[in-house]
Amino acid sequence: MRDLAVCASLPMPEIDVLEQYASSVELPANGELARTGQPCRHAYSVTSGMLRLVRTLPDARRQVVAFALPGHFVGLSESTLHRHSIEAVVPSRVCAFELDGIRDLRERFPGFEHTLLDRACRDLDDAHDAMLLLARLSPLERLASFLLRLRKQMKVRDDDPRIALPMGRGDIADHLGLTVETVSRSFTRLREQGVIALPDPQHVEILDHDALSELASALRY
Repeated sequence: MRDLAVCASLPMPEIDVLEQYASSVELPANGELARTGQPCRHAYSVTSGMLRLVRTLPDARRQVVAFALPGHFVGLSESTLHRHSIEAVVPSRVCAFELDGIRDLRERFPGFEHTLLDRACRDLDDAHDAMLLLARLSPLERLASFLLRLRKQMKVRDDDPRIALPMGRGDIADHLGLTVETVSRSFTRLREQGVIALPDPQHVEILDHDALSELASALRY
C-alpha cells in the first residue's frame, strides 16, 4: 500500500485503515474491470500492467480516452455510473478501493484529499491537451505528442531511447482519432525521417529527440 501513489500522503496507521477498504484484482489481457453504465462502487489504483479507458458510441465508433499506467488512479467520479469501460491492455493488477471508504478517508485525512485533488488537476490538464490534439494537430504531431507523453508517464530514463508500446496500433488510432492506416503511415514517416526506429511492433526507439519534440511543440506547455 505504501508504494501506491495515491497512498503516499498517508502515514502508516492511516494506510492500515485504507487497507480495510481495499482488495487486489488481477486481469488478463483485454479483461474488463468495469463497463460503461455500470454502477460505480470502486475506484482503482494500477499496480502493474496497463489499462485503457474506452467510450463506445451507439454507432460502434470507439474512443480510447486514456491509458492508465502503474501509479494512476481511475474510476473516481461524482457520477454514480461508470462513464467509460475500463479494460486491461496487457495482464494487469489493480488495487480496488470501496468508494464509501475513500469518502470516509477524504473527510478524515486532509493529506489524502490533497493527493486526490492533485491527481484530478493533472487529469484535467491531460484532458485539455487531448482536446487540442484531436482538434488541431496533424497526424504526425499527434503521434509525436503521444510518444513523448507516454515516455513521461512511463518515467523512462533520459539516457534510454526505447519506449514500450504495450497497446496495438488499433488502440493508438482510437486514442488519437485516426485510422489504423494513418497511424501506420505516420510511424513509417517518422522512421524514414530518422526520428525513430521500430525494432519490433511493441517498441519504439527515439533517434532524434529534438525533432520529435519539435513536432510535439504545440503541447509543450
